[in-house]
Amino acid sequence: MSFWRVLLSILFPPFSVLDKGCGSILIVLILTLCGWIPGVIAALVILNNPNN
Repeated sequence: MSFWRVLLSILFPPFSVLDKGCGSILIVLILTLCGWIPGVIAALVILNNPNN
């Protein structure tokens, strides 16, 4: 995970998971709309997942 992806996930989480698929984008977008911190946490978890 690069520094720029981490920075992007902190500033606007849905943009950081664009290449992970539509489901990931929707989950992060919904969590970001509910609150900024849950969206950031979800984006960081998705980006740190070694299976993707």
